[in-house]
Formats: sequence, structure tokens, C-alpha cells
Amino acid sequence: MEIYNARAEKAEKLGSMFYLRGKNQAEAPSVPAGDIVAASKLQFTQTGDTLCDKANFIQYEPIHFPEPSLYMAVEPKAKGDEDKIGTGLHKIIEEDPSFIMTRNVETHQTLVGGQGEIQIGIVVAKLKDKYGVGVELADLRIPYRETIKGSSDVQGKHKKQTGGSGQYGDVHIRFSPSQEEFEFSEELFGGSVPKNYVPAVEKGLRECMEKGPLAGYTVTNVKAVLYDGSYHDVDSSEMAFKIAASLAFKKGIVEAKPVLLEPVMHVEIIVPNDYTGDVMGDMNKRRGKILGMEPQADGTQKLIAEAPQAEMVKYAIVLRSMTQARGSFVMSFERYEEVPAHLAEKIIAAAQKDEE
Repeated sequence: MEIYNARAEKAEKLGSMFYLRGKNQAEAPSVPAGDIVAASKLQFTQTGDTLCDKANFIQYEPIHFPEPSLYMAVEPKAKGDEDKIGTGLHKIIEEDPSFIMTRNVETHQTLVGGQGEIQIGIVVAKLKDKYGVGVELADLRIPYRETIKGSSDVQGKHKKQTGGSGQYGDVHIRFSPSQEEFEFSEELFGGSVPKNYVPAVEKGLRECMEKGPLAGYTVTNVKAVLYDGSYHDVDSSEMAFKIAASLAFKKGIVEAKPVLLEPVMHVEIIVPNDYTGDVMGDMNKRRGKILGMEPQADGTQKLIAEAPQAEMVKYAIVLRSMTQARGSFVMSFERYEEVPAHLAEKIIAAAQKDEE
């Protein structure tokens, strides 16, 4: 029989249908309304699609899957398995859309997100059994940022003499906090730095923004003003000025009271009334703030809170055990805030140890 896929707008040829009885399959020559059967070798059909008769077109509302509440990083056990992992995970996502995979460009981790550790555990087992790839799970790294609270005025000078022509670049740059991610301007006079080298200075600074001096995280909210410098008729080049700018950046950021920023998340938690006290107390321990409470029609409470991402990594597991699996939450990025000094020291020390 030919049936019609309402979402894909394509006809599907129905081969065999069968009832599933545990591990066994029983042929189903016909299926009355209300029965649950499996069909094989469908070309276009995905989870949530409606299959109908083309003459009686109908499309049911797709299933709304909950947002993942737990993210873990997957790392290959064997080198060179990254492509296999990607292929396997994409196939698993086709079967189970409540599970997602994402790549964090800042921390360079491949993250998998699901409803809890059991679901992620099943995914890992499927990767091994079905696709022959062994993976290890790790905690997700927090994408901290670095910025400055003060101002600095520094010189970056790159001078190198080798056989033949040398390299010479010299810049004076003022650094200060900014509302924008990165602001660059020049206040040069008298040709101290030729205009054609200014883009190289900006490029050198932008490249340095990717790795801050505190713990190697992305630098943000910095204003740089190139106001003076010097050059050499023969030895100056774009590369020399780029290197001079990077020297100025490293020195300038360190002198301008650098601080570590952490992502703060907006969290909405739905819990039965009996557990609100426990959940609120736990949120305070996580450096979180409860912003409000909204009673829901079904007798549950919605707690609206903000908390640092670093404190919420395994929150799905904690909330489940605290509420006998009756609590749920959604979380989204809100803004970056300064990390308290005592915690910043630990994060910086850990980052430096990793570099070694």
C-alpha cells in the first residue's frame, strides 16, 4: 500500500508491518485502528511524522520534546574517531529528537544534551554497540571570559635584526573598559605610524582577544586607542606591527586590573509545593538568587532564579533526587558577571595547570 508523509509531502511505500512482542516480531497482514505496529524501510519518515492517505490528507501536531536539562562532553577513547562519533550521534538524534548534540566553539568540546544521565548513558552504549565507537564522558567546561576594570597606557616594541632586513614595529596603546566587545580607534599625529600599518595593529589586537593573559579565555569589553609609535623605513612591516600590537596587548591587559567573568543563567524551575523550601535553600547554596515565584494552575510552583552556569552543571541530577523526580527546569544564558575573587584564583590556577 502507498501512504503519504504529510510533513515531507512524499509518498512512502509500505512494505511489511509487524507487532513487536519483546524481542520477537509477529507479521501483521492488516492493522485495525488503535493498534501499535512497526514498519520497516520507510525512506522519508522521521519521529513525529503523520502518515495518511493522500486523498484524506491529515497532519497531526508534532511532538514537542522537552529541552535537554543535562549536558556532558563526549571525548573519543581512540584518536581519529571524531568523524565516527559525529555520524553515530546524528543517526541517534534522528531516532530520538529529545537528545541533541552541539559543538562549543569557545571550549572546543562536543556536547551531548539529554533529559538525564540515564538517557546519555544509553546514547553512549548505542555508540559502542551499533557504531563501534568508544567514548568517554566528561563535565562540560565553562566558557569563562576575561575583561579589564581599569585603564593602562603601554608600549609594544618589536625589534629584530637578522641577516639582511630586520623587523621593526613600535606602538603606544591605551586600554580601557568598553560596553562593546572590542573597540579600536587611532589618534595618531605627525605620521608616527604610517596609516597603512594601522589595520595590522588592529588585527594583532583582535587575534590576542581570543586568549587572555589570566587563564587563556576570550577577552571582551575592551577599548584600545593607538595614539603613538615609531617605524623604520626599511625594517617596518605589517607583521612587525602585528607582533608589536600583541606585545602591547599582553602587557596592557595585565596592567589594567584584569578580572574573570562567568556566564550567569536564567533558570525556571517547576516543583510541587512541598519541595519549594528545599529547592530555594539549595539554590542559595549555588550562589543563585530567587527572583520570584508563580503558583501554577496544577498546584505546582514556578521558581524563577539566576545562577552561575558553573554551579548548574549537574543540576538535573540534584533536582531529580531532591523532588523524587517530580521537578523540572529550563535554563538559558542571561549575561556575564564577575567571578568572586576567591573562586577566580582557583579557576586561574586550574587553567594554568592544564596549560602545563
